[in-house]
Amino acid sequence: MAEDHLRSQATRVFLLEANPLVVSAITGLVAAEADLSLARISDRGTDLITASEDGIDLAVIAWELSDMKAVDVLRRLKAKNSTIRSVVFSNNREPSALRQAVRLGARGYCYQQEDIGIFFTTLRAVAAGHICIPYIDLASVNDTPLAALNARERELLDILSRGWTNQQIANRIGMSENTVKYYLKNIYEKLNVRNRSMAVALWTREVQN
Repeated sequence: MAEDHLRSQATRVFLLEANPLVVSAITGLVAAEADLSLARISDRGTDLITASEDGIDLAVIAWELSDMKAVDVLRRLKAKNSTIRSVVFSNNREPSALRQAVRLGARGYCYQQEDIGIFFTTLRAVAAGHICIPYIDLASVNDTPLAALNARERELLDILSRGWTNQQIANRIGMSENTVKYYLKNIYEKLNVRNRSMAVALWTREVQN
């Protein structure tokens, strides 16, 4: 009876993994855990981005998928203000990969080479609302030139990177062209750059790393 109750309350996991062997292993391991349930499996990040969030509590995202990388999935989820908690299950041990995943909203990060107990500990911690990542100097997570920008400034810089004019940006976000120029001037000062090309170069370097 107690196990049946756990099953009904199980954390519903969407697994994104392109390697069939890894999928098979995780499927078998999760089946033995009463408090976890594999709701969906896919090798495509697009399937998570477009999925209804009602039946998903947690997403486990491999670093490399068939259509995109984990960071691309995280970026798209962040852009749509998704409520799904994400764990990156990665074979990439570069500190920069971990930092980028955390900046983009990953709540957990687990290396594929780790003991399976660490994998389940990470899933349960994130499902409970915690952040669970390998040791990293958290101060370094935001140690980029763009860390000084607020949300509105980052939005403007993202739009700017698409090649839009000041007037197009003004129309898009509902402010005057002069206000856009004022914001851009502040962005250039914070980034210590002279023009939009240099600002866009910094932005592109961060989002692609």
